[in-house]
Amino acid sequence: MMRSLFSAVSGLKTHQTKMDVIGNNVSNVNTVGFKSSAVTFTEIMYQTLSNASRASAATGKGGVNARQIGLGVTSGATKITITSSGAAETTGDPFDIRLTDKATTNFFIVSNGTENLFTRAGSFYVDGAGNLAMTSTGYTVMGWQVDETTGDIKKDTVSALRIMQEKNLTSAPESTTKATVSGIMDRNDTGVTSDSGHVMNLNFYDKLGYRYCAKFAVKVTDPDAQSYTVELTDILDSENKSVLTEYLNNGGTMASIFGRNTTALKSYMPTDSHVKYLTSADGMDVDSDYDANHEPPYYYSYSSFDGDGNPVTRYVPVTFDLTNGTYTVSNYTYYANAEDAITAVNNPNNLPPDELAKLAVSVDAQEGSLTDLFGVSQEILNSLGSTTIPRASFNPATGALDYTAPAVNYTLKFDPDSGEFTYVGDQGSDIVKLNLADTLGSNFTDIEIDFSSCKAANHGGKTTLGADAGWQNGSVGQGKPLGALIGLSIINDGKIFGSYDNGNTVLLGQIAVAQFANASGLEKIGENCYRTTLNSGDFDGIGVEVSADGGSMTSGELEMSNVDLSTEFTQMIITQRGFQSNSRVITTSDTLLEELINLKR
Repeated sequence: MMRSLFSAVSGLKTHQTKMDVIGNNVSNVNTVGFKSSAVTFTEIMYQTLSNASRASAATGKGGVNARQIGLGVTSGATKITITSSGAAETTGDPFDIRLTDKATTNFFIVSNGTENLFTRAGSFYVDGAGNLAMTSTGYTVMGWQVDETTGDIKKDTVSALRIMQEKNLTSAPESTTKATVSGIMDRNDTGVTSDSGHVMNLNFYDKLGYRYCAKFAVKVTDPDAQSYTVELTDILDSENKSVLTEYLNNGGTMASIFGRNTTALKSYMPTDSHVKYLTSADGMDVDSDYDANHEPPYYYSYSSFDGDGNPVTRYVPVTFDLTNGTYTVSNYTYYANAEDAITAVNNPNNLPPDELAKLAVSVDAQEGSLTDLFGVSQEILNSLGSTTIPRASFNPATGALDYTAPAVNYTLKFDPDSGEFTYVGDQGSDIVKLNLADTLGSNFTDIEIDFSSCKAANHGGKTTLGADAGWQNGSVGQGKPLGALIGLSIINDGKIFGSYDNGNTVLLGQIAVAQFANASGLEKIGENCYRTTLNSGDFDGIGVEVSADGGSMTSGELEMSNVDLSTEFTQMIITQRGFQSNSRVITTSDTLLEELINLKR
């Protein structure tokens, strides 16, 4: 009779334990990331009154089962419903993150300063030190950092994600390396035919993020042939100060920035070309006063070939205007030797007509071409960016011409029939270059300018050519100033990106997750956190990427408690009735004891 009393007491205690668990579940019905628990009952032990006996053939008796009386119940286990996810609650806060599992239950890794803990509660914020932390406890969220060498995530031992540290508050500037000129060229535009030409501005950045403006002028050279030139006119800084003027005043040349420079031009000229005064040493009888006064006749000598392909030295009469430092080529002929040149200048009629027909080429200093003067091919002329004769000044000390570059520009050519872009600078080329790095300073980068998007057409006398930094709609080589952090975002795989006001998006880190062989074996320690146990499996200190097994993170949402109130209330009723039944056992047992005591009366 006493056994029933103690069995009922154990039933009361066990049902009370189950009621405690139900009460905890119900109380956490709105706790973020909470996982409900359930109690499993188990028998305590049994008292054996008699053991089982086997059947005996000799006596003819069968076997007898053991006689046992149970001594009560206890709570065998408290199991966490860890794999069941709670409903999603939309918050709109980018630092609220909900874990979605596929094959394995994932946990955020947080640190309380002494150890790593684990949680499903993804309500985070950025603390005063710039760390991503739990809103409720301040525990720092752990993850992987960015490798500064590669810019990629380095999956090493997890550490605190300090996403608002000083180096992340700004994004490095980028220099402009590419530009595009596009639009319509209309030959009837009065701006194109004016001295200033059609003006284009290209805004670009140097390596330090400073902004500059390169100004160009597009001018028509042959409207019927749809031929134009593109000239660089100035480069201004952000305060409208001309850095180009400053560069030229310090001895720089325009040609070294835009167009072919003098060195390139001279490299295509005959190596022995020079202007010299012909003396008796050359087999000529010339008055020595000419040498002293630098008066005609002087001759430009260069190597060439005669009509039979034999090498000869040709001479061109040259007169000097030492006042402005330029020279002109007389409207006469080329000669195969100095004697013929002298004879022709003094008495042209003495030169045999067949020699004139064979060796003479008419030249005009103002309208002639480099091909006429030097025998240079059209391809070379195109690469030089000009077909005019280069200007030069006579150097009395050396007796030679010092060349200066022709007008610094590039030819811009369109098909006169279709209006389609043909080339700029060289035939077959879509691109010209602003040579800035070797001229304006190492903080600049050369800029390639693509003209292939241009087209010539009748546009009502309005040219719309314009220059923009970058290729492929500004996505390549555009250049950017220093950027300030204006926003943070977290994508599905846990990567954290910073958005900057210069348009950059920079990877700042990645939230790692932990997975366990037996997630139900984790120990609840309160504050929405778990700790590993001997039966849960260990944490390796590195973690895994949430998307490794198909899981994901959703920003702007939280995982609610997975407590099902209908289930809890049903269990509450069952527990209440079980408790009442055990109470009745005690009451009934007490009545029996009372009857036993009353036997004495």
